[in-house]
Parts: sequence; structure tokens; C-alpha cells
Amino acid sequence: MEVYTATGRRKNAIARVRLTPGKGEVRINGMEMLEYFKRETLKMDIEQPLQITDNFEKFDMSVRVHGGGLSGQAGAVRLGVARALLQYSEDYRSVLRQGGFLTRDPREKERRKYGLAKARKRYQFSKR
Repeated sequence: MEVYTATGRRKNAIARVRLTPGKGEVRINGMEMLEYFKRETLKMDIEQPLQITDNFEKFDMSVRVHGGGLSGQAGAVRLGVARALLQYSEDYRSVLRQGGFLTRDPREKERRKYGLAKARKRYQFSKR
């Protein structure tokens, strides 16, 4: 049995994705997808690479994800799924590239600067 593995990252989240031929079951950290990602938009985000390549019902997906928040984790899983599909078939590269699924989102949280409340937020200015 073929197993296609890949790693996806976004913000501080890291996802290890395993695709195995099956009938479309998705387990994330041992839970059902809707149990882990309760928002429908996150579920749609994860399924996009499979739908654009017409592989939605062909693979079972097993994911281990940690770090970051739910949105970052969903982005990491999406990148991992796209990379695993490339291992299955290189023919999907152009379709996934056009959809923007192979590009890692480089945006990170900006560091806090001294003298400020957060990265850019200032303390209230008092003239007197």
C-alpha cells in the first residue's frame, strides 16, 4: 500500500500529513475533521487541494498537527496535503501552483518593540 507523506507549515503551526488510498476519511490528531476544526471555512480550506485535483474520495488523510492556532494549523495542513499530492503525481504541479497551494505563506507575527505596547501599538500620549 502506497503512503504519501509531506510536511506543511504556516505561522507557528507544523502539520505532518499522510495520504493513503481509501475512501475520503480524514483524521486530525486522532479526531474527526469537524470535531477538530469546528469552523466550516477551515474544513473547506483543507479540502481545496483534493477537490481541485479531483482526489476528494480517493485518499484517507491522517494528520498530526501542533503549534499555533486553528487558522495557522489549517493552512499548514493545506500545504501538507498539496505537497503529498505532488508525491502521488507530478502532473498536479501546474494546477496546484495556479491555485496557490504550493506556496508557503511567509507571514509571521511581528516582534514586539521596546517602548511600545505591542509590535506597533503605542501607549497613549500625554502632553501634560
